[in-house]
Amino acid sequence: LGVTHALHSPLMAVTNAISGTTALGGLHLLAHSTSPAVTMLGALATTLSTVNIVGGFIVTTKMLDMFKRPDDPPEYYSYYAYPGALTLGLYGVGSMSGKFPEIDAAASTLSGLLCIGGIGGLASQQTARLGAVSGQAGVALGIASTFGHLHPNFSTAASMVGLMGLGGLAGQSIAQRVDPTSLPQTVAAFHSLVGLAASAAAVGDYINSDLAQLDAVHKASIYLASVIGSVTFTGSLVAFGKLDGRLDSAPLKLDYRDQLNMGLGAATLGAGAIFAGAPGPGTGLAALGSALTTSGVLGWHMTASIGGADMPVVITVLNSYSGWALCAEGFMLDMPVLTTVGALIGCSGAALTKIMCDAMNRDIVSVILGGYGTKGTGSGEAIQFEGETTMTSVEETVKLLSESQSIIVVPGYGLAVAHAQYPLKEMADTLIKAGKSVRFAIHPVAGRMPGQLNVLLAEAGVPYDIVEELEEINDDFGDTDVVLVIGANDTVNSAAEDDPNSQIAGMPVLRVWNAKQVIVMKRTLAAGYAGVDNPVFIKDNTDMLLGDAKDTVEKLAAGVKEVYGK
Repeated sequence: LGVTHALHSPLMAVTNAISGTTALGGLHLLAHSTSPAVTMLGALATTLSTVNIVGGFIVTTKMLDMFKRPDDPPEYYSYYAYPGALTLGLYGVGSMSGKFPEIDAAASTLSGLLCIGGIGGLASQQTARLGAVSGQAGVALGIASTFGHLHPNFSTAASMVGLMGLGGLAGQSIAQRVDPTSLPQTVAAFHSLVGLAASAAAVGDYINSDLAQLDAVHKASIYLASVIGSVTFTGSLVAFGKLDGRLDSAPLKLDYRDQLNMGLGAATLGAGAIFAGAPGPGTGLAALGSALTTSGVLGWHMTASIGGADMPVVITVLNSYSGWALCAEGFMLDMPVLTTVGALIGCSGAALTKIMCDAMNRDIVSVILGGYGTKGTGSGEAIQFEGETTMTSVEETVKLLSESQSIIVVPGYGLAVAHAQYPLKEMADTLIKAGKSVRFAIHPVAGRMPGQLNVLLAEAGVPYDIVEELEEINDDFGDTDVVLVIGANDTVNSAAEDDPNSQIAGMPVLRVWNAKQVIVMKRTLAAGYAGVDNPVFIKDNTDMLLGDAKDTVEKLAAGVKEVYGK
């Protein structure tokens, strides 16, 4: 809750990477495997988790690097590699000596503390990079302590290293191609890997166990890790498809949707009850497989039933699920580091979910169950706003900008899709050099995941100290000469305040209509992602500038530069 909105995306990336410690479950399976099936499940969990670890940390570093400013002092975070290497070396020597029986537990505890520091460091720009380094050191020490605890033979150790190397190469390849526009679907894809790895490790652990020695806590942990992992896997795949445009963003509307969800939930719980009291391995494995299947279908259906406008909430919920899957795996393997870090990630995701729901005035239960409207939406008919839009041109907009002193730019997902951040930065620089006050206003749910627009602007080099959040800037629109709305719609929709029956009633929005003049740049006059018409478009102080965002912003940047010279 104490993390600044601008760092929500890096926070999710670093928790994504740390949740890849599900690899430790895969390593356990590989070291103690009693069958080819267990070995395959262990290899799958290890490889997929390592994709997450390497890819997540690279994405985190890339995003944090975008926030660097030219006048920032030099950084020497690479020097932390020396104490990190020294710690790993001392642990290795101590573990191999056999003289320190508690060294594995000590290393595991330190690993957990470093991971906690990694997440906590993302609270501010000043400590974010140190947090990323801390998280990386924590995961590295956790893997090393697992190797030390397991003491695998040479061939097993070689296969573990090979699988992790393969996963690491895949994670690096994926992360290097990620840009701010594709960030939401990449995060969703990474979540799916964690979910599948947790389920694979849980099933493998059950197959590999002596059922006579399994207590109730161990069985419950296996069941929870399997079910939560399965929901996370299928739900994340659907979220990826919607965000990547491979699936329709509109919600799936099956008849008896709620009854179907309740039936799947009941079937999952029923399978869990059978699993808990299974008399033999065959019955137990069949019940666990049934729970995996029904929970997977439930995750798919619930996510498919959620509209694209609620994707920021879905992403944070899935982030939380991945943490709870890791937590269950920690109980399953009796590894406190996984339990602690998993609970932290789960709570972090839950906190982000609350922030996103508050930013949309939505109820989390309504979002998860595929509901419509906000907590403030009435039961009557929405107001039909009547009026005509007024069009403007690039030339008139350039003239307006040159005559204005205070300018606020409100970017939306349309800016990201068009990759218009670079010419926008160029235009802002020209205006600032000409003595204008230029600021950027970011809504908490702008884009498709928390903080996406902040990262997008940082990528283009926009200083983060002129990028302000809704709470910081909303009262300033009344003193602003002109507001440029670029690719945003629902987040600047006055119906949220004027129409109690609107689907977005009560949602906090940027009050751009209070400015002296508003220029809305969109490709068309169509409604936003929430499907609600925007009365701001027909207000007397609003002009529409239609066209491709990048092309239009490039023309505006060229026009402004021509006014003020090169």
